[in-house]
Amino acid sequence: MIEIDVRGLSCPIPVVRTKKAMEQHPGQPLLVLTDNETSKENVSRLAESQGYSAKVEKASGLYRLLLEPRQK
Repeated sequence: MIEIDVRGLSCPIPVVRTKKAMEQHPGQPLLVLTDNETSKENVSRLAESQGYSAKVEKASGLYRLLLEPRQK
């Protein structure tokens, strides 16, 4: 699983880094770590638009977004 740590970064950087990881590792699940509500929402929207499901877990101010490609 590819991990993308974007804690402390503001949009659009988390979206750009997530999209780049999707392009470099097509079909692979991704784990995105962020501490920002806006980044969580924007990365989730990107995932949906790119054919990934997004499962979000929140713990101690940290969001863990598990992005998995949808089966065709």
